[in-house]
Amino acid sequence: MVKLTDMQIDAAEERGRQVLAEGLRARTASFDAASGRIVVELENGCAYVFPPALVQYLHDAPAADLGLVEVDGFGLNLHWPRLDVDLSVRALVGGVFGTRRWMASQFARIGGSTTSPAKVRAARENGAKGGRPRKSA
Repeated sequence: MVKLTDMQIDAAEERGRQVLAEGLRARTASFDAASGRIVVELENGCAYVFPPALVQYLHDAPAADLGLVEVDGFGLNLHWPRLDVDLSVRALVGGVFGTRRWMASQFARIGGSTTSPAKVRAARENGAKGGRPRKSA
């Protein structure tokens, strides 16, 4: 077991007090089947709503499982017991919907499907040259 100094413990307690004071803690959380979104009421009076399709561990979950969401850890986390998923409220509100690798793949997928005048021009030029070269074995 790691031994902590009194100074480390005091610093951790202070960080904890700051996190709790921020108000980015969930008071309630639910799945709104009509809109297909998760609704999180925060302790600071704000609400945060997001579609589970954006979240790595929720994107293909059945609605019945999404509806069983619990507020956990002093409101710092959301927990879906049937899915064995725990997500940080602070991360969700900050737009972090999965691991770094998963988020990068989602941005790449979206970016790759976006068209722009430069992409259209490059595709036309490439097509005039006979298209994409064949892969050599």
